[in-house]
Amino acid sequence: MTASYEDRMLRVLDYIHDNPRGDLSLDALADVAAMSRFHWHRVFHGMTGETAAQAVRRIRLHRAACWLVQTEESVAEIATQAGYDTPQSFSRAFRDGFGMTPTRFRFRGDLTAPLLKPDKGSRPMFPVQIETLPAMRLAVLPHTGAYMEVSRVFEQVSTLATSRNLWPHATGMLGLYYDDPNAVPAAELRSHAGLSLGPDAEIASPLEEISLPSRSYGVLTFKGPYAGLRAAYDHLYGTWLPSSGREPAHQPALEIYLNAPQDTAPDNLLTKVCVPLKAETRAKEPA
Repeated sequence: MTASYEDRMLRVLDYIHDNPRGDLSLDALADVAAMSRFHWHRVFHGMTGETAAQAVRRIRLHRAACWLVQTEESVAEIATQAGYDTPQSFSRAFRDGFGMTPTRFRFRGDLTAPLLKPDKGSRPMFPVQIETLPAMRLAVLPHTGAYMEVSRVFEQVSTLATSRNLWPHATGMLGLYYDDPNAVPAAELRSHAGLSLGPDAEIASPLEEISLPSRSYGVLTFKGPYAGLRAAYDHLYGTWLPSSGREPAHQPALEIYLNAPQDTAPDNLLTKVCVPLKAETRAKEPA
């Protein structure tokens, strides 16, 4: 029975991501879930922690934010793609969610938070620390495609974690990102979305288990919307790493999410962007 309900929630979340401009009413989503309209919304809220309307609004605005800063489409075109009847209704919803108009959000350019807005022609600077992170046991789902689309997989992981009562065992939510979006076509980008779990938690299909060893990382804590993380990567790989004297290890970049968009304003989201580092080699002492 549990698996059946999980499948329905995952199917609904996929449908919202795939059809932001479609009919996402409670009745339409109940049909997607193949569940009675009398019980559908209670089940959705109980398994995800959100109302269906909250999930639809959040997913639509997330996709719109990515389109604003990663495409040249007009605000009116993005409003339509995101499922809003008019640019005005979209602007009101976006301002409520992000604290600024879509035009202002796009004006940021490099997608950093306002206090990190760089001078024209320069890269924003971020503090970076070297931290040793403990070994981690991850429960993940794979994703292939544009990184801006990985939020749907996080939705699935979150739903499975709630259904299977994994949250008491969780020590964090994170993502693994294997490819450089500047070099790999968006449709071929590989990532995993998941949770770090304690040793006693069961990891069952469709979740997959990945183990990461304890190692040193170059860690940048980024504050702001997820759409702005590219600036953090540009600084880590383009500025900090070349001058650090360290070499990256053969392990994907790691993002650790310190809070969540469900209850945090976009400008207050905190993400640790972690570049794995090879162990330092010590020079031999002279004989």
